[in-house]
Amino acid sequence: MNSDAPIGLFDSGYGGMTVMRPLIELLPAEDIIYVGDEARCPYGPRSLEEVQGFVDEICSWLVDQGVKMIIIACNTATAAGLSLAQEKFDVPIIGVIEPGARAAAQTTQNQRIGVIATKATVASGAYSDAIRQIDPDLTVFSTAAPRFVEISEKGLQMAQGSLENFMSKISNIYIRPAFQEIAQEYLEPLRRVDIDTLVLGCTHYPLLKALIGGVVGRSVTLIDSGEATAHVVSEMLSELGLLQDDNHEPVYKFYCTGDNQEAFARFGSRVLEMPIDTVERIDFE
Repeated sequence: MNSDAPIGLFDSGYGGMTVMRPLIELLPAEDIIYVGDEARCPYGPRSLEEVQGFVDEICSWLVDQGVKMIIIACNTATAAGLSLAQEKFDVPIIGVIEPGARAAAQTTQNQRIGVIATKATVASGAYSDAIRQIDPDLTVFSTAAPRFVEISEKGLQMAQGSLENFMSKISNIYIRPAFQEIAQEYLEPLRRVDIDTLVLGCTHYPLLKALIGGVVGRSVTLIDSGEATAHVVSEMLSELGLLQDDNHEPVYKFYCTGDNQEAFARFGSRVLEMPIDTVERIDFE
């Protein structure tokens, strides 16, 4: 394993780019291979056993590409397959749950933390377990918010109206008025239990920070696990002596399953705020 090798990063779709973006900002010289498993997205409604198989397939493929580290940039996939992948593969593999849990535990002042995630992540108890392992005195309130994935994608797929085009340039993703009602339904129970910290437990959710923050209020700190994960990656690569040379010109390669390479490139460009010229198709059995 050498410092010139790329970092491998994958998600069920393009949501993992909310992890890739802070990673690029923190480690601008690193090469990155991104895999979006669009053909089998979303992972949230699937069984943990099925998602374990997806994690194994994608990690195997990334190892074959010669990566020096793998980031499972999906909360559901982290909950389902991180520990098994760490046991099987020789490269360092990290997920997004533990960094997000640690950031939440360090942030809360009143010891009451909320978590919003997919149904599978909530059902796994991964965030609750991780947070309580850090500090057993913390109280965690978890709720599934599956439609946030849907509305983040719809916000990126905005209609062609001039208002939506204008708003999307300001906020990165257009928030339709109907989304407010969905957010209110998911988040009002967490407001009532007086949380002061909210973990965005799905990589799609940081795209909706403005919407979520507007509902829970300024007194609640939003934890973006992608940002926390980027810092963990930086520290780990430094400790292992695997940081790329600062003068290296980075290369980013994008792959997705299914037939939506053009849409994937378009959405990814909006999330990363940089052009994606080429997305290659890959298929898993």
